[in-house]
Amino acid sequence: MSTPFVVPNRRLFLSRSGQLTLSAAAVGLLAGQSTGALAQASDAARDVGILNVALGLEHEAINAYQLGAGSGLLQKPVLDVAVLFQSHHKAHRDALIATIEKMGGQPVAEKRLDDYAQALGAASLKNQADVLALAAKLELGATNAYLGVIPAFKENKLGQVAARLAADETMHWTALSSALGRMLPSGALTFGA
Repeated sequence: MSTPFVVPNRRLFLSRSGQLTLSAAAVGLLAGQSTGALAQASDAARDVGILNVALGLEHEAINAYQLGAGSGLLQKPVLDVAVLFQSHHKAHRDALIATIEKMGGQPVAEKRLDDYAQALGAASLKNQADVLALAAKLELGATNAYLGVIPAFKENKLGQVAARLAADETMHWTALSSALGRMLPSGALTFGA
């Protein structure tokens, strides 16, 4: 099944966060901050930018599971798992928002459900397998994005958080792939490449 959306990747993740770093650096220079203070502000702004992209992924996942749950296409046991995974993404969202705010940043806003439906091609979902395939694709994209940005964080503890989020996304992908009857990857080092 092909869907009209792009799975987030590391370069996109880093390029979006890099744009925010430049803005923070420019503001710092205009304010006459010292080089050391500017470097700290730039590092924090970069980390907040990365976290906001991650928050955007979590908003998308929450809404994708909402679309799947509301589609009427999921059978009872699968629907229960989708709701469980959605609750995981809500916990991720809440943790990311709290961290962004603690760092002095402004969390990225969630879009309308209709915007996610259009971006994810929800109208093309015809059966349970379509919903699961879309969810698996999003989970794999999130896994790879989280793993890809771990080295980019200036604050080491944020890398640990990203790794924990990637572990949840990998668990989701594995369960969804199994439900679709897909084989697990035969090679090592499958994720984060």
